[in-house]
Amino acid sequence: MAKTDYYETLGVSRGANDDEIKKAYRKLAQKYHPDRNKDKKKAEEKFKEINEAYQVLSDENKRSQYDNFGHAGAGGQGFDFGRGFGGGAGGFEDLGGLFGDLFDDVFSGGAGRRGPAKGQDLILDLGISFEDAVFGCKKEVVIPRTVKCTDCGGKGGDKTVTCDQCGGSGNQTYRQGPFQMRQTCRGCQGRGELITEPCKKCRGNGVVTEKSKVNVSIPPGVDSGTRLRIRGEGQAADNGKGENGDLYIRCIVAEHETFRREGADLIREVQINFIQAIKGDEISIPSLSGDKINFKVPGGTQSGTVMRLKGKGIANMNGRGTGDLFVNVKVEIPKKLSGKQKKLIDELEKEF
Repeated sequence: MAKTDYYETLGVSRGANDDEIKKAYRKLAQKYHPDRNKDKKKAEEKFKEINEAYQVLSDENKRSQYDNFGHAGAGGQGFDFGRGFGGGAGGFEDLGGLFGDLFDDVFSGGAGRRGPAKGQDLILDLGISFEDAVFGCKKEVVIPRTVKCTDCGGKGGDKTVTCDQCGGSGNQTYRQGPFQMRQTCRGCQGRGELITEPCKKCRGNGVVTEKSKVNVSIPPGVDSGTRLRIRGEGQAADNGKGENGDLYIRCIVAEHETFRREGADLIREVQINFIQAIKGDEISIPSLSGDKINFKVPGGTQSGTVMRLKGKGIANMNGRGTGDLFVNVKVEIPKKLSGKQKKLIDELEKEF
């Protein structure tokens, strides 16, 4: 039975960012967790599908392989659910704080404070030339983003009092049926304390918005839609605590007047005259770097013949070799002939 598309499983588009994928996953994980459904077996199967999709789409390398090669590229390996869901933590060990609000201490009464939340990720569309995409380049971009307030060090203010809603834990516990659940305190937003004298610069937020310069290294071989991740250059975490989010650069590659590409392969047309097509000739064309590429057109070449020049394409972004250059030969037939040329053609015709 064919596997369902991972994007369809999570209900997100192929261009979804990490936050959208994580949000969709959390929503579905809460809905189909076996301990929250009467039909545990059916819920367990659905939960397994959701987790498998998330394990691939939340990992930049696995997602890239899946986008290019489908389930085969993702290795066809799902998440290990062999140990089931019976109160053990196996299968969730690499998910970090993703289940923090819902599943922390679901079988116990613990109320330790969760780690600070990570800041939001940013996505920036960056236009680059065809040549820069092929050979790589460095760009400086300016982005408006939140950064930790320097006046208060991200605290939001100097004077604070313990939050009376959570007792300083940053979390609130409640019961749902036989389970004791935990969620981030709404009173203090998980900080465990309330600011009595807010910082004048950030007004108690711990972060301010400013324009930041970020240097971006574009590796050779990127294509339109390629996403590059720059860690820690996203939004500052709420209240200035926790790690910054990440910045995703989405490359938008301009078209070239001569070349077009398909993956790591380059394609272009070359015009030759009918004499060259009949007799054959050595052709020289400029490459993207400005060097000359020489190749032979054999005698009897027909218009529309495609010639493959191995290794003359684009370096693969993953480092696995270089693509090829495909030359589409177009034979140009003269529209006008002189009297002498017509006579020569007539003489030539008699030989066929």
